[in-house]
Amino acid sequence: MNLFELLAVETILVAGALVLFVLGFAKSAGSRLAAPVIATATVLIALVVAALQWPDEAADTAFSVDGAIRIGAFAYFVRVIVLAIGALLVLLAWPNRKDGTGGSAVDWGRDAGEFFALVLLALAGATLVAGANDLILLFMGIELASIPTYILVSMSRPTAQAQEAGVKYFFLGAMSAAVMLMGFSFLYGITGTTDMYEIGQRFSDGVSGPIPLGPWGLFAAVMLVGGLAFKMAAAPLHFYAADVYEGAGTPVTALLSFVPKTVGVIAMVKIFFTIGGNGFDIWPQISLLLAILAAITMTVGNVLGLVQFTGANVKRVLAYSSIAHSGYLLVGLAALTGSPMNADVQGQALAAVLFYLVAYGLMNVGSFGVMLLLPHKPLPGETTQPATSAETFDDLAGMGKKHPLLGLAMAVSMFSLIGLPLTIGFWGKLGLLLPAWNVELGWLVIFTVVNAAISAGYYLKILSVMYLRDEVGDAEEVRRPLPIAVAIATSCFLVILFGTLPQALNRLDTEAQRATTIDRAPATIAVAE
Repeated sequence: MNLFELLAVETILVAGALVLFVLGFAKSAGSRLAAPVIATATVLIALVVAALQWPDEAADTAFSVDGAIRIGAFAYFVRVIVLAIGALLVLLAWPNRKDGTGGSAVDWGRDAGEFFALVLLALAGATLVAGANDLILLFMGIELASIPTYILVSMSRPTAQAQEAGVKYFFLGAMSAAVMLMGFSFLYGITGTTDMYEIGQRFSDGVSGPIPLGPWGLFAAVMLVGGLAFKMAAAPLHFYAADVYEGAGTPVTALLSFVPKTVGVIAMVKIFFTIGGNGFDIWPQISLLLAILAAITMTVGNVLGLVQFTGANVKRVLAYSSIAHSGYLLVGLAALTGSPMNADVQGQALAAVLFYLVAYGLMNVGSFGVMLLLPHKPLPGETTQPATSAETFDDLAGMGKKHPLLGLAMAVSMFSLIGLPLTIGFWGKLGLLLPAWNVELGWLVIFTVVNAAISAGYYLKILSVMYLRDEVGDAEEVRRPLPIAVAIATSCFLVILFGTLPQALNRLDTEAQRATTIDRAPATIAVAE
């Protein structure tokens, strides 16, 4: 493979973004309506390319150029899931105004090209993180995925709430970037290189058991966990999530719930792999730190979600849900780093984390998509509507009876978020708990089960409002673009498919398992032709 082939996915996404930025100069309604079509086509083309590059079982080899990029089964798997979920997220942002200035929950005005270009750049950053093998490139990928989201929050609708959310998100994101850079600088200072594979080799040099990090290595790991915890909205760096999720337009909120979280998780995996001597064989301090972080995060998220009153913004509740799910993902990461010298458990834990990213992305597309297709009920005295699609519990009241298909889609998403059987969420949570139990984190398993039960309180509250309460107030029905309905139907179908059909579930799990082993082999150098 040559350099262009290795970075074909990122090249396609960035090229599409550049086309959309140029399209932004055209101010006609036709150009604005063309922007989502171009963005969707770009993501789908990148997805096809990523799928065609997927190695078969006999060709699981990592390719590299000058050590900076390593593309193997792990990177291919992450690329495919980011692009597949990303395509659904682009569909959620489809405009339903004839002049192409936005939709029922998002208003980008005349900046449609810029809006979708930023979405593509965020997806490109996420795929770049998966293949990065250099600290500098890894940081660039993380920030490429993050900086566009700061802008998207502010431009998603012309309200003071959105501007405040964007500014808050930007400054806190800058702080997290500084913390991460501190961790990266210490890793460089300890080893004298930014090549992540070389760093792993130097950590493992002359060590036959779990890798001792030493005080400075441990400090670097803690700084990196802290910086990436912000991307995941993990406690104690979770406090921005509720305000940002509420202030942003719903399609942007859906994007925030998946892309930054995926970037944070994948970056953590790569960092742990590096400081574990290219094998996750780390001393137990890191696993204990992650386990405590997981317990605090899921508890904070679920308790705060449960105490939201019935007049609250539903996106705020789903923000706390997102925090809780970061806690569940940290359970898998704690198991991954808590099993030194046990490749089987490490593979099981990493596969569970990758599987859960797929599950969480699908579940969120369904829940946010339903809200996009339901109308907003203006509050008494409300002069500037933040949205014309559903955002509060009052907006959802009685909608399950009035719109049975949308009510069913929300029920599928909520049941899967709880982790009930016959949904992908059940198998995702079970997959995270098994390796945690195998590495003697039984207390964390119990914590997770209890928190899953707590979460049922606010997920079922959403469904009870939709089915058991009478409709509140009057509102004009929002126009319902077909692409949003397609995104909802696709997510719900896959949630049920992977939850009920063993063959589909086993296939996804098998590919996740394959993605856990590729980077253990030395890189193969490929020079661009």
